[in-house]
Amino acid sequence: MKSLAHFRPVFVVGIGLHPYQNRSETTYVTLGLRAVREALDDADIAWRDIESAYVGNALIGMAAGAGMLRYLGMSGIPFAQVENASASGSTAFRQSVMEVAAGFTDVSLAMGVDTVDAWRSGPGKAKVRGLADHLAAPFTHFAMLTEKYMSESGATPEQIAKVAVKNHRNGSYNPYAQRQKERTLEEVMAPPVISGVLTRLQCTPVGDGAAAVIVMSEDGMRRHGIPRRRAIRVLASASRSEEPSGRENFDVALTRKTTYEAYEQSGIAPTELDVLEVHDAFTIEELLYVEAMGLCQPGEAAAALERGDYDIGGKHAVSASGGLIAMGHPLGPTGTGQVVEVVRQLRGEAGVRQQPNARVGLTHMVGIGPVCLVHILRNDN
Repeated sequence: MKSLAHFRPVFVVGIGLHPYQNRSETTYVTLGLRAVREALDDADIAWRDIESAYVGNALIGMAAGAGMLRYLGMSGIPFAQVENASASGSTAFRQSVMEVAAGFTDVSLAMGVDTVDAWRSGPGKAKVRGLADHLAAPFTHFAMLTEKYMSESGATPEQIAKVAVKNHRNGSYNPYAQRQKERTLEEVMAPPVISGVLTRLQCTPVGDGAAAVIVMSEDGMRRHGIPRRRAIRVLASASRSEEPSGRENFDVALTRKTTYEAYEQSGIAPTELDVLEVHDAFTIEELLYVEAMGLCQPGEAAAALERGDYDIGGKHAVSASGGLIAMGHPLGPTGTGQVVEVVRQLRGEAGVRQQPNARVGLTHMVGIGPVCLVHILRNDN
């Protein structure tokens, strides 16, 4: 299978966000245009310089992206709207990266935008269901995984909850986060309990938001005068979907395969990762995924977290943005927003959230399907 190394280099040169927020009356157009304009300003280019665009969303409906971007000017560029559940924004980013790498365009916009709406699941309409689908809601599924992890690893409910303590702390420093309040362990573990040992503050909020990323080739950077010092290279883009995983949780197995494919593409080892943004919709997910990614041995993530290995300033800053638990999870934008955070970190522009000397970053999203996307980025300056 070919990787980005077989094609021309691709760089992120512009990033933008609309703050993630609780459900509101703000239109998706207002959300999305703010993020795009911020990314254009960050890259110091104009809308007319964009040569293609991909918009990821899960909830706002057909043709929404084109109807939004026309307010910036009807430029006739190639455009596609991307839906891939929680991984919609990650998939939009992958499409822009691949298009620029292959030489079809030099400047591409990838973005995600969503507002809270009714969930309409395709698999549900397909009438192909698992034997226990009607018995376990998603939060119950992850509560059961939490119990299994504690039983096998010896981790305690308090150690699991410390994922949320870390991520709420990180989110408190992030002006774009939906939850911007630092929480104690006692607060995180306090009722309401959602399922098992998982409390409300250990689960992601779903709200409104938007994120935008501009990618360029080296030719595009020269033409538009983009300073190399702020350009972050995309080393790997890996995408996989479900396959048999035996007794192992399918999201964990899928994460492992996708991440190691990205490692192979990029030549990066787990020990080289400085910052990671992972799909931590529930606290247990962060622990399971960092183990699957090879940051530690199976069953050791809770202890590593407690040592501070995954704090800002630790071995690997995991979810320095606050992650899905504090940054929020507006679905369509989430994966693109992860890229925004990693780029900010690799530029050294994250302020009080800055991981010292950050050079290599990873983003990871899973979506209903299931599907998984992993990107690895590096500051080559």
